[in-house]
Amino acid sequence: MELGGLRGRGSAMGLDSATPKPRQEQRTGTEAGTPSLGALGDRRFLLFLYLMGFLDLFGVSMVVPLLSLHIKSLGASPTVAGIVGSSYGILQLFSSTLVGCWSDVTGRRTSLLVCILFSALGYLILGASTNVFLFALARVPVGIFKHTLSISRALLSDLVAEKERPLVIGQFNTASSVGFILGPMVGGYLTELDGGFYLTCFICFFVFILNAGLVWLFPWSEIKFSSTKTGLQLVKNRVLLGKTGYEVQEASPTPGNSASEKTLPWMEVTSTLQVMRSLIFSDVWDIFLVRLLMAVAVMLYYSNFVLALEERFGVNPKMTGYLISYSSALGALAGFTLGPIMRLYGHNSYRVLLHSSMLTFLLLLLYSTARTMAVVILSSTLLSFSTAIGRTCITDLQLTMGGAQASGTLIGVGQSVTAVGRIIVPLLSGFAQEVSPCGPPSLGAALALVAIFIMSLNKPRYTRDGGDRLKSE
Repeated sequence: MELGGLRGRGSAMGLDSATPKPRQEQRTGTEAGTPSLGALGDRRFLLFLYLMGFLDLFGVSMVVPLLSLHIKSLGASPTVAGIVGSSYGILQLFSSTLVGCWSDVTGRRTSLLVCILFSALGYLILGASTNVFLFALARVPVGIFKHTLSISRALLSDLVAEKERPLVIGQFNTASSVGFILGPMVGGYLTELDGGFYLTCFICFFVFILNAGLVWLFPWSEIKFSSTKTGLQLVKNRVLLGKTGYEVQEASPTPGNSASEKTLPWMEVTSTLQVMRSLIFSDVWDIFLVRLLMAVAVMLYYSNFVLALEERFGVNPKMTGYLISYSSALGALAGFTLGPIMRLYGHNSYRVLLHSSMLTFLLLLLYSTARTMAVVILSSTLLSFSTAIGRTCITDLQLTMGGAQASGTLIGVGQSVTAVGRIIVPLLSGFAQEVSPCGPPSLGAALALVAIFIMSLNKPRYTRDGGDRLKSE
């Protein structure tokens, strides 16, 4: 595994954050870009990140539900609206991996600021859109740069030990989900005002500017980065220049070394492409395949949820909306259960992911065969927990197997895989609904079963690699 080779070279330079050292060693290792949670003092840095995640999804969720109504009001046909809407997913598909890898090269602070500011620009243009062209133009910077949550998760993986990572990422997801629950309510209220859509977009713009200010004010000094670069860059520079670990460290940029900074752009592009190639041809493909299958399975469940409940049980959309909000709230609360669950499983992300996927499969099957609304509510309740826990564990497993130095790249590839799911789900759902309203969730259950089978086949590799890292911790 080429990426594994990079990890091995990184560990020789004291940069292997995929294998956390004891607390004393971690503190000295912060200079290489892998700070320990103990260096954060009163956890202010983590709280800043949680607040940023909340504001990010709060601002976005105010606007997103109103997009289809606004583009229709601009006179776009359903076909044009569909093309413009799909452009965001296509841009995300190609930019997720590139931006994630770029954040590994340039550093989290720079990449976060750039992504937030360009996303803010997109929502500012959207707030001024009076025709379809401006509407489509506004989606371009957002589609390319709206990766703040992915970079934040990569930053969290840099900050905490491997044992603590699922819990911290789960808490971050919870904070973000709360924003996603509150945002649509605020956006729905504002859109009833005169010029409400434009007002909502401008408020979203100011929320992103506030987030950029938070990133600028983050207590970066408390985590003792010697530069804005992550440990991964030192590894990649060594690969590019053929230098020893000591020479690479000497050549690595520091805040006061402006000459080195001027030579970085071409190296950053080359390094980014090399690490992307290393990851694409690595042996973590099965993890991304599991992620794709489980993401498609869950999206198929939601794809015709409103229509299926109306056809099967005569439930009106309003009541279905309450049920979806209820499920979203439970999914947000699931982050608080990760700590006890991980301790119960001995911090084994693979076992938690396998069992949560089994539960998801059974619940999708139960929902598909439900005869009463009580069974639907039960399956929806438990699915909120199983899917939320599964999303966190698959991210943690990606980072564990792929190596934490490439955390931005790994999370970016994961987002690209999910984007592929968003593109193919409408097609699969349409075919499945031709058979029955229960077709999409039934197909989702079948795909979840395939994911479980793949995880079972690769159990020895997951347990061996993950166990070795936890023992070294």
